[in-house]
Amino acid sequence: MNQPDASPVDPSTAPTATGRRGGISDWLGLIRFSHTIFALPFAALATVMALSTPLPTGDWPSLRLRDIIGILLCMVTARSAAMAFNRWADRKLDADNPRTAGRHLPAGIISPAQVAWFTALCVLGFVASTLLFWPNWVPLAGSVPVILFLCGYSLAKRFTSAAHLWLGIALSLSPVCAWVAIRGPVSVTHPTDLVSPLVLALAVAAWVTGFDIVYACQDADFDRRTGLHSIPARFGMTGAFRIAAAFHIVMLVALFALPFVAASTPLGWTFLAGMAVVVVLVVRQHTLVNPDDLRRINEAFFQTNAMISLLILVVGVVDCLT
Repeated sequence: MNQPDASPVDPSTAPTATGRRGGISDWLGLIRFSHTIFALPFAALATVMALSTPLPTGDWPSLRLRDIIGILLCMVTARSAAMAFNRWADRKLDADNPRTAGRHLPAGIISPAQVAWFTALCVLGFVASTLLFWPNWVPLAGSVPVILFLCGYSLAKRFTSAAHLWLGIALSLSPVCAWVAIRGPVSVTHPTDLVSPLVLALAVAAWVTGFDIVYACQDADFDRRTGLHSIPARFGMTGAFRIAAAFHIVMLVALFALPFVAASTPLGWTFLAGMAVVVVLVVRQHTLVNPDDLRRINEAFFQTNAMISLLILVVGVVDCLT
């Protein structure tokens, strides 16, 4: 997974086999726990939307504390499993890439065996967490396919330039899964009930795909040299920025369309006003970096995207609860 690192690392000075035992901060750094902010707000918004929208039967979904706990546990364990597996699968590639040579596995701070066990425990934790939604059986039934898809992203760049889209779809599963966890099998028996979370998922998928393409520009030369597949490696930097912009246009269209295509969901003018601000933030993101200057890419990646996800959550919740 393309995630921002503090600065490029010279392999000749990168730490190797330090002998230092990884602590809590190292494990949180390994899985980039702070970047949960990219996906969690959309799961939270989908939860509020699901509770604020009548079921196809005319009833209202019930709020159970264990459902909220289940959503949080599923989000943390699924993302942790996917990120840890990504680091484990890419450990040799990271060691060869000057930008990533200082990461925990290449640096010897955490061992591959430890990360493998951690990944397995997170996978088991994710599947077990879906039992909190019982008698809603849908999350448990979908748990294995979902976690396989999430972890599959780590291998995608070895055979397809659409790896960025794979990552986007992986993160976009969060609002769909949260919606189904709250509303239960009715979302399966009445597919039209999934319109709202699917439109939101489309926006998330396009958003993540766009900024992941931009972030991958840092490794375009490395990808070409090692035979890895990416949009920047295939289409060049200028082409990558254009494709990223196209995905972000899709994102904005989906967000503006959401209150209209999902009429039963209580999203209105507050949400639309917030989306106008999101437009400004997306444009700003594309002005911070360009094909010839990636120096502010961490600012564009983390700070701007954090503001976008939190803003969407806030305005969506305000509309749903007022």
